[in-house]
Amino acid sequence: MSMSAFFRALRTSYQAEIDDLAFDSEGRNVLRKRLLEKRGQIAFLKQMMELSPEMVAVVFHGGFHFELPAVMEQVLTLDSDEFPDWSSLHDAVQLTPWAQELADALLPEPQGDWFMVVAAALEYLYHRPSAHHHEAAAHEGHADESGGEHGSVRRQGHADEFDKDGEQHHDHEESSAEWLEEHGFDRKD
Repeated sequence: MSMSAFFRALRTSYQAEIDDLAFDSEGRNVLRKRLLEKRGQIAFLKQMMELSPEMVAVVFHGGFHFELPAVMEQVLTLDSDEFPDWSSLHDAVQLTPWAQELADALLPEPQGDWFMVVAAALEYLYHRPSAHHHEAAAHEGHADESGGEHGSVRRQGHADEFDKDGEQHHDHEESSAEWLEEHGFDRKD
């Protein structure tokens, strides 16, 4: 599935925002501390939701749980004027309690609904496995095959995990397909 130009443009900026917050001048990881500070500035930041959504969206970093990834994949194909209502993503995206408090402060704003879709999509993109991750996983699997007895044990463990994940993945795919169909998208079969 292809990504819209809107999200292609924002993806790099969002990553850069997280990277800028992550380390201080001495190389210490201060991401958590800086995110807490930014979350405390939400009254000021909400003024930037429309013009620089990636700068505001970082306050939600770590606050989303994606129940239906296929729905988020579909959102990533949409232009910025085609987003579904935030409330329609309720089954696909869950917020942690602290993130819900932030969302409650932003949703009443004129662009609040739009912004929450953008924030969720950017965070989804941040955690979405890239082609590089898939290549590394394939390389690791190949290394396990030549790993002798211990490699066989690891492969079996991964196979068990895959079976469980495969079942969960199928359930998520079916739920995602149903959600997409209910909201006017064509069902992919």
